[in-house]
Amino acid sequence: MTDFKTPCGLIGRKLGHSISPEIHAALGNPQYSLYELEPDELPVFLADERLKALNVTIPYKIDVIPLCASLDPLAEAIGSVNTLVRQEDGSWKGYNTDAYGLRCMMRAGGLSFDGADVLVLGNGGVSQTIQAIARLDGCRTLTVLDLQGTAHTYDDLPEFYADTTLIVNATPVGMYPNAGKSLVDLTKFAKLKGVADVIYNPARTALLLQAEALGIPYAGGLTMLVAQAKQAAEHFFGRAIDDAKIAEIGADMQRDAENIVLIGMPGCGKSTIGNALEALTGRRQIDLDAEIVKKAGKSIPEIFAEGGEEAFRQIETETVQEQSANRGVILVTGGGVVTRAENYAPLRSNGRLYHITRPVAELSREGRPLSLHADLNEMAAKRMPLYRKFADTEIANSSTPAEAAEQIWRDFHAYTRAEWAEFEHARHT
Repeated sequence: MTDFKTPCGLIGRKLGHSISPEIHAALGNPQYSLYELEPDELPVFLADERLKALNVTIPYKIDVIPLCASLDPLAEAIGSVNTLVRQEDGSWKGYNTDAYGLRCMMRAGGLSFDGADVLVLGNGGVSQTIQAIARLDGCRTLTVLDLQGTAHTYDDLPEFYADTTLIVNATPVGMYPNAGKSLVDLTKFAKLKGVADVIYNPARTALLLQAEALGIPYAGGLTMLVAQAKQAAEHFFGRAIDDAKIAEIGADMQRDAENIVLIGMPGCGKSTIGNALEALTGRRQIDLDAEIVKKAGKSIPEIFAEGGEEAFRQIETETVQEQSANRGVILVTGGGVVTRAENYAPLRSNGRLYHITRPVAELSREGRPLSLHADLNEMAAKRMPLYRKFADTEIANSSTPAEAAEQIWRDFHAYTRAEWAEFEHARHT
């Protein structure tokens, strides 16, 4: 049986990647624990009167309803509960704060259910909220797909390619540790105008990365997570919290969670700037070439000698996928990481990519198998368009590594503030 820790917390089946304790600490409640429960533990656990207020996540948002003596009208209408508050008589009252979080997420992405032909992926607890709010907010049509238990399954997807204008993912598909997966190909939808994904880890799922590449407005789950937690905390303690806290906490969490990724030509100074960034920020630096050596059990020249560039690139791609799952680190990539398009998604899914530039004549060749006898001008001509395609911004390594690191850190802070300034603007308009 799961042991009692603190009066407040989160219940769910698998909570290893949850950041809810951090959010609630920022909202003024550091006494917040994660409680992983098996289904048969739920009734006995909730009977412990030392528990005063809980959030509820997968897969218990519907299962807790029979264990509540009363429901808030919105939770009752939706048929899904994500917040429990102990009443004076010892019973539980259920609330749904996901609805508030969902509306905040939609506004942040410039999305609306009003008049939309909505396709919802998944039919669990959070999907019940999405369906109810989509109807309340005036969607034109609403279709729900799942493996079973709905009128349509994923096999029926082609029926909705022509008319769907808004897709909302309410499944765990694409979430760490299984990032990079998506249930749909957005290029199939002729009239698509918006995409939302309730997943917050990674920051940009494969679904959202495709939306970004296609220029389709999108919204990710961190806004929803922070906003629903804010309203949950209001229920926990019976006091109002300024909505401005959502952007304040969201910006801090995004900055702390996202990676700084350095790309650029071999010998452009990525590792040296990475060292300076590590000293400046206190973040851990991960050198992907060093990780490749560990993974292969041999040096990079040995990998090239035994299997050629193709063998190296395969190990590199595997390493990129593994190391991109880290949060809040500095990732220093090899110069050729951009030569494989599949490396972009894992790097970008939870990171901001900085292209380090330096004149070709100043590039170091030492210890770089492809650079030793290559025409670096020819290599640069081929790779520069790829660096620009991958990168969010460019940083010239033209002075000192410390100055380049400071420029990156200033940009990183400005970027996260700007992302959440858009939320604040949407909130006020």
